[in-house]
Amino acid sequence: MQRTNFSELAACSIARTLDVIGEPWSPLILRDVFAGFSRFEQIQADLGISRKVLTERLHHLVDQGVLERRPYDRRPRYEYVLTEKGAELVDMLMVMTRWGDKWLAGEAGPPVLYRHHACGEISSVELRCNHCGELMNAGNVDPLPGPGAGRED
Repeated sequence: MQRTNFSELAACSIARTLDVIGEPWSPLILRDVFAGFSRFEQIQADLGISRKVLTERLHHLVDQGVLERRPYDRRPRYEYVLTEKGAELVDMLMVMTRWGDKWLAGEAGPPVLYRHHACGEISSVELRCNHCGELMNAGNVDPLPGPGAGRED
């Protein structure tokens, strides 16, 4: 099935990001790699995804520079690790997790907790301004045209 290339829709960072991880399995694969599932069989077993789809998604994520494929024995067997680019996508997934925990987890509560290395406390991710440190949300920011607006890359 041919995927829509969202990166060509406009000068839009969201569309470009969707071109990398907009297919529903991709964020779940990144979640699994972040959680320590690095081998094909581990990811497949955890997600219940077909071998064909998982192979396609892993190739795409490697091609996009989000995952790195590394051999782990003499046979042609590989494990997958997050690149710096991939780790920053996981940051975004943690924000999505916070939203899902708030609006969809129900009485059972969050299925996953995050312990912050620096203080050892269980916490969640919040968006903060990198200049003043205040919380940022859709109610207190204005989207403005950036230097890449309207430019063809």
